[in-house]
Amino acid sequence: MNQHLPTPQADRLRQPDWYRTATRWSQLTFVEDDPIRYDPDLWLEIFRSTRSNAVCLSAGGYIAFYPSKVPLHYVSKDIGDTDPFGRLVDGARALGMHVMARVDPHAIHQDAADAHPEWIAVDRDGNKRRHWAYPDVWVTCAYASGYNTEFMPKVIKELARDYDIDAVFANRWQGHGICYCDACRDQFHAFSGLGLPREADADDPAYRAWSAWKRQVLSKLVVQWDEVVRAQRPHASFIPNMAGNMLMEFETVLIERHCPFLVVDHQGRHGVQPVWMAGRNGKRMRAVFPDRPAVLITSVRPEEPQHRWKDSVNTAPETEAWITDGTAHGMLPWYTKFNAVVPDRRWIAPVERAFATHAALEPALARTQPAAEIAILDAATTLRHHGWEARSAAEVDEKGFYHALVEAGLPFEFLSDTELGAPGAIDRFRLLILPNAVCLSDAQCQAIEAWVDRGGRLLVAGESATCDADATPRDRLGLEAALGSRMTARPRGPVKNTYVHIAEDHPLTAGYDGAERFIGGLRLMTVEAVGDAIAPLLYVPDFPDLPMEEVYPRDAPVAPALIARETPAGGCTVHIPWNIGATFHEVMAADHQRLIENAVRWCLGKTPEAEVTADGVVDLALREGRDETLALVTNLTNPMMMKGPLRRLYPVSNVQLHIVPPVGRRCGGAKLVASGRALEVATGVNGRLSIALPPFELTEAVQVTWA
Repeated sequence: MNQHLPTPQADRLRQPDWYRTATRWSQLTFVEDDPIRYDPDLWLEIFRSTRSNAVCLSAGGYIAFYPSKVPLHYVSKDIGDTDPFGRLVDGARALGMHVMARVDPHAIHQDAADAHPEWIAVDRDGNKRRHWAYPDVWVTCAYASGYNTEFMPKVIKELARDYDIDAVFANRWQGHGICYCDACRDQFHAFSGLGLPREADADDPAYRAWSAWKRQVLSKLVVQWDEVVRAQRPHASFIPNMAGNMLMEFETVLIERHCPFLVVDHQGRHGVQPVWMAGRNGKRMRAVFPDRPAVLITSVRPEEPQHRWKDSVNTAPETEAWITDGTAHGMLPWYTKFNAVVPDRRWIAPVERAFATHAALEPALARTQPAAEIAILDAATTLRHHGWEARSAAEVDEKGFYHALVEAGLPFEFLSDTELGAPGAIDRFRLLILPNAVCLSDAQCQAIEAWVDRGGRLLVAGESATCDADATPRDRLGLEAALGSRMTARPRGPVKNTYVHIAEDHPLTAGYDGAERFIGGLRLMTVEAVGDAIAPLLYVPDFPDLPMEEVYPRDAPVAPALIARETPAGGCTVHIPWNIGATFHEVMAADHQRLIENAVRWCLGKTPEAEVTADGVVDLALREGRDETLALVTNLTNPMMMKGPLRRLYPVSNVQLHIVPPVGRRCGGAKLVASGRALEVATGVNGRLSIALPPFELTEAVQVTWA
């Protein structure tokens, strides 16, 4: 019998729903000389001290860390007669942990390249691709070469057959841009009738077709690898690594069928990014798969793509805050360590604390579900037309709205535009926000308009609904009937020196006392109000920003910069026909945050069901159970909130949680989940509850029970 097969006593860990108890993950990524340098007992102790109940271990692909028998599967030159992967599989199983084997198929060594040159990716000039970071090896073609469909299944089969694992996890498996090898060229032409695109340009029909072909190829690969795993271990699965916005890379029906849980590879902040980006991943994942567990990978090192210090250690507050904000928004924690040698142990304590926080909150999280009356539309139909490198820029409007809502202290969820036609999907929310959903099909627009006709409340901004699902420009606004807004000229920009004129007093223009105008956007669409719609904000026609003597408005404000409408069904709509989300994200002008918050509160048309105020910035997540509401408040107040890493945590004070009781219910009490400390509850206007929290550094969870 193979020494790595399970014992009968451990069969309880190997059920089809094993992943339900895999809630805190350790990942160890071996490097080639680890077999002669690492201490397996140290790692087993780290698994124990962090309360990890699941582990992902490097197994094979680029390098095998077990004695593989698959031809051309490169085995670590330092492995000798040992089995580093198998040693930790056995050790983790002895701790009662679940185990996942990691493979990385994105590169091959020279012997494999000599035997199968067709496995190598080709650049657009016809050159086979050396690895960009390590030119001694070659980058593989992920799509059509046979490497992923013929060679890798043999590796996956060997791992699933010979080792006691629950899943195979793949990293860097989905390719690295357009491959111009003969197989890709021929298969793409058979699919589309087109030649391969030269650039990742969303305006190029060939690139849009390539994105669709890639989506089909990768989805089929998920199915193939999953079937290989299940053939060896019926309870096990193949789990693809993906980023937060990668769901649009796959056919979701196949992911739903073959992936029992989702792993999001967003390992930390880089550049200018707020801490709330961690929790945003949770909202995005459940926008498509609301009942599927999702795991957030956190690196213990700084996550700067331009400065790849892979074997390093981040500050403790940064690591703990990233994991904890993910936890607050429903993500299961996972840390990853590159290199099994541990010369710097400062990462262990913050992981222990963050995982302990998750363990303390896990029962409350398990018995509650996310709840919010506000939803931001996740524009998957638009984003799938943008290359991986352009995705971040394509999401900038949504990030601006996200931050504005966090500052406003309002809880909210995401709704994927792929789910607009699903029964009841949109009706769960009182307000739907479209920050910049440029591409929407006629059916998606009709679903939104029908919801507005039923009394739904809609906030639309940017260039939303100006193109169809295939990115073809429309000659009219797709949501014109709902918004009472007619497009008279397509968006233009970038423009400079733009302003918005306050034309009338209205709740939407509240808070601008002393100002007749404020700064406008960078991309503007010309619209006119239709029917019963009003325009309380107007564009000041843009004018030169130099020479300084020419910096003055020439013409009076006329065209609407905001159109608002109250609908016959009792709802309302707001249309902001410029890129307020992107402009706020880039400039952080308080006037833009105020306008977004004004629009959200006016559209809601009532006191929010829940909100939080504080002497600082806090991120509120709201969950509901049978007789309880769970509010998770994460402190973002920090001079490094927008640009990490955090140096220390700064306590936030005067935190007030405000909740409107469910209809027919009264408050049975409130307490802090972690400590069990009871909190005072004050009742205000219309029965609204106010709960004061004590000062805290990072996070608190409040349980309110209902009688």
